[in-house]
Amino acid sequence: MVTVSTLLGVAVDGLAFGVFLALLGVGITLVFGLGEVLNLAIGTFAVMAVLVATVVVESGMGLVVAAVVALVAVAAFGLVVDRTILSLVYRSEGEERILLGIFTTLGLTVFLDGVLINYFPSRYTLPLNVGTVSVGGATLTGGSLVILVVGAVVLAVLFGFLRGTFLGKATRTVFQDETGARLVGVNPRRIRTLIFVLSAAVAGLGGLVFAAGSAVAVSNGFQFTTFALIISIVGGVRSLVGAVTAGVLLGLVNQFANFFVGSYIATIILFVTAIVVLLARPEAIS
Repeated sequence: MVTVSTLLGVAVDGLAFGVFLALLGVGITLVFGLGEVLNLAIGTFAVMAVLVATVVVESGMGLVVAAVVALVAVAAFGLVVDRTILSLVYRSEGEERILLGIFTTLGLTVFLDGVLINYFPSRYTLPLNVGTVSVGGATLTGGSLVILVVGAVVLAVLFGFLRGTFLGKATRTVFQDETGARLVGVNPRRIRTLIFVLSAAVAGLGGLVFAAGSAVAVSNGFQFTTFALIISIVGGVRSLVGAVTAGVLLGLVNQFANFFVGSYIATIILFVTAIVVLLARPEAIS
């Protein structure tokens, strides 16, 4: 018999999964909204953070230190990618830039997957080991609660940065009117570099969040990218609030479906829900 306390536990786990989806969606929305580059390597960035954290943990360091090192490493790699490969992409404009960005980041993903699978052939987890918490008779997963808190704080800081700092306001200006941004002294290319590095770190955090409860393999990169695309499209492509909302919604749908009908059917339901949302609210893809 399914009880209210059981459903509450499923809901919390669903919110935790939604935070993971939201982080991926925000990562891909930031880059596309600012520079019209669809980063199909976003899932690989998430996986790379898990792999780096695993190496650090196995060397004897704590999980927090490992997470920090992993995020710094992924951000640094994102900087290298931005200043090399994406420099070529940003020389083009319009549909040409979008297409070139797709093929470039897809090629990067294929290359990285081929390299990483040789050194990390297994599946890896980063257990939080925080036990469970009892709330009103419901037993909640401690890991999910930690993920919710960390994710909420990170997203709040991100929105605070975009809304309350000079760099954040400059970023929003480029989002809205690149020509106007240039006229007031904002360098769009430097802003794009900052945001790409930030998006890589956000995606890396998403990977770490996922690995806190599930095993991650190099092959998961493609799945993560697919999730990111779904969340971004359902959320409105250029809307960060929409990406977070879509992530939480689909996270809950996936977790409840997984609980009642199993993981395979849950994945199908996730896609069907995304399609229904788009049909009911076609402006989501604008």
